[in-house]
Amino acid sequence: MTLALAFGLVLLISVSLSGLAARTVLSTALLFLVAGALIGQGGFGLVDIPSNGAFVTGLADLALFTVLFTDGQRASLPSLKEGWRLSGRALGLAMPLTMVGIAVPTHYLTGLDWTTSFLIGAILSPTDPVFASAIVGRTDVPLRLRRLLNVESGLNDGLALPFVLIFLATVANRDTDFGGIAIELVAGLALGVAIPAAIALAWRLKVLTAEPRLQALGPLAVAVILYATCHLTHANPYLAAFAAGATLATMDRVSAEHFEHFGDLLSETTKFAALLVFGALITPERLSHLSIGDWAVAVIAIVLVRPAAMMLSLIRTPLPARERSVAAWFGPKGFASVVYGLLALQAGIPAGEHVFDLVAITIALSIVLHSSTDVPVAKALRIEPPDNLPTGQPEKLPQKESS
Repeated sequence: MTLALAFGLVLLISVSLSGLAARTVLSTALLFLVAGALIGQGGFGLVDIPSNGAFVTGLADLALFTVLFTDGQRASLPSLKEGWRLSGRALGLAMPLTMVGIAVPTHYLTGLDWTTSFLIGAILSPTDPVFASAIVGRTDVPLRLRRLLNVESGLNDGLALPFVLIFLATVANRDTDFGGIAIELVAGLALGVAIPAAIALAWRLKVLTAEPRLQALGPLAVAVILYATCHLTHANPYLAAFAAGATLATMDRVSAEHFEHFGDLLSETTKFAALLVFGALITPERLSHLSIGDWAVAVIAIVLVRPAAMMLSLIRTPLPARERSVAAWFGPKGFASVVYGLLALQAGIPAGEHVFDLVAITIALSIVLHSSTDVPVAKALRIEPPDNLPTGQPEKLPQKESS
């Protein structure tokens, strides 16, 4: 109940300050991270959450699934086709470069072996632009930029998983089941398309007519069914979530539109809850043993590796230089890396604690840097703040004074 009370209080404060946060460097994500650190064992010790507990893993997993399902509904098949050249470069070139670019300094600066270093590179290769909502979630931001970041983050979570599992099995000296990993990925993608497609087709029957006020619950029911099915069949839930959102947006745009506002609120709620718990895990005791090399890896991964990899992948593309720079910078580390870091911690590998701690400080630093720079970057792109966005209503022309 202490954790629930803390979540409610921080949520109330964040909502009350959200208008200010949308115009300044104040970040609601950062508020939850800091609040978690304060109530955890590294702060006032109000809650004690074991990092290897099922609660932490389950919450992070649910938050990531919810965010990906909601993001997927902004990526219908027509929009994926239009932006595939840019997204394909980000996934096929920038992501592998990021993985290698993080693994090399990790090996030389932390003293970890090559396999463990590549495990960390794989864990930190996915991106999560929910911490840059002023860029991705704004309709006045150039569509190609939003689509690039959204599709990249939606797909790279699932694409990173096989590499995480392969390196994790190698470090733990277990036989790697490549066939099983492939089946998980294909099954997740197949379920993510088949289940919402079948339901969307059924909704076209005249007998199945939802009451307008309940239409937003239709996609939610699809998400719950898909989440449970993936875990029962061991299919990849992250590829399934994004694929399901995109399938619904393609086949039933009306339902997707009804769900959009509710889905955004739902994903924000789960995201903030996971951030609060994640912040509680970051204690001084956990960070005190980290070396200067460990901290250097976190900085290099965010400030050098991701921007360089993305800039290289976008060479000779029609994306303007300014938008290319924004895409290069906004590659924040988020829930996928949290979930994969927890997998490494719970796998019992020799350097499991070190891996998780290194991942944790990189994610925390990423949240601080990216969620506090999205608004300034948006302003640099000459984007109006939310309260000045166009309303869609025709402006009234000033009346001439009668002479």
